[in-house]
Amino acid sequence: MERFSGILLHPTSLPGKYGIGTLGKEAFHFIDFLAKARQKYWQILPLGPTGYADSPYQCFSSHAGNPFLIDLEDLADAGLITREDLQSADVFDDGPVDFGKVIQIKIPLLKKAFRTFRETAHEDVLIDFRNFINSISWWLDDYVLFMALKEHFGQKPWTLWDPSFKLKQEEAIRPLLPVLEESMNFHKFIQYIFFRQYFKVRDYAHQNNVSIIGDIPLYVAMDSADTWSHSELFQFDENKNPVSVGGVPPDYFSSTGQLWGNPIFRWDEMEKDGYSWWIERIQSSLQLYDIIRIDHFRGFAGYWSVPFGEKTAVRGEWIKGPGKKLFEKIRSQLGSIPIIAEDLGVITGDVIDLRDSFGLPGMKILQFAFDSSEANDYLPHNYSKNCVVY
Repeated sequence: MERFSGILLHPTSLPGKYGIGTLGKEAFHFIDFLAKARQKYWQILPLGPTGYADSPYQCFSSHAGNPFLIDLEDLADAGLITREDLQSADVFDDGPVDFGKVIQIKIPLLKKAFRTFRETAHEDVLIDFRNFINSISWWLDDYVLFMALKEHFGQKPWTLWDPSFKLKQEEAIRPLLPVLEESMNFHKFIQYIFFRQYFKVRDYAHQNNVSIIGDIPLYVAMDSADTWSHSELFQFDENKNPVSVGGVPPDYFSSTGQLWGNPIFRWDEMEKDGYSWWIERIQSSLQLYDIIRIDHFRGFAGYWSVPFGEKTAVRGEWIKGPGKKLFEKIRSQLGSIPIIAEDLGVITGDVIDLRDSFGLPGMKILQFAFDSSEANDYLPHNYSKNCVVY
């Protein structure tokens, strides 16, 4: 990667009248600003549909898009909702995002747009819609079924569903499909609209010589389509209850560590089919982003495993990760791809070796630099050449 500068700004933080930043005209204006300011990168956080605490690092899917990033004005321009609908949604102040209110206002309008689309879309649009959903059916089918079942079970996490549905037993799900069909089709429509809007923003960025840096969290959320539909890839018992969860041990910042609660991968199981889950996840991200930042990169070398049920991360242990085997497989399948390794925190020699063996730039944080130590790695005169400075 050449030496350029850019700005990190998640789309939710863009201005707008409807409670949350979106993929609408403000995103295009931001790209205009980046181009004028001679910035070459726009970095964003994960774009998935957010679950617990509305965090982009706790998404219902590692592939799907967030419905609340959909631009309502674009839907009105397409005739899927009305200008009166926009006026009724203009009830927000200029402060922080009120996610509860956004959900309350936006979901009914998205459902109205879906009904209008189904009733009025021309055949060429319907063909485009079908082609799109068929092209991503390898993850979309499980996702829309998962979301429809969540609604059916009152938005409860899948770990609290009735046992036969929790275990994804086909004989239990099949009779319910007619009831779930409307919801499943709605979620397919949402993904179609989201990605159509996102690709317009991405293409406009490229036209202005701006590249997009996206973000892959190492772990996925416990309550996600990924864990429910691919439970064999995670450390669950025979009843799909977690055995161990992720976090980091006690350190300078926290005497009890950080207990994230995310399920941990069964790396040995992933290795059996050549890490195909990870290959597909990165391929999916490369369609969206020019460069990928991998959050908690050190977990590939070794990860902190905490027994499920612990209240803190103190009683965990370090376990060896897949290391170079995973990245060799990624490179053999996808070639040399642009990855930024988030290598912050206490980093051991195996993490440095993994990062440098594949020529991946790490991260440097200016605010970390100014303590009393001249040996501080974050002081600019101590930087290695291959790094990204924040």
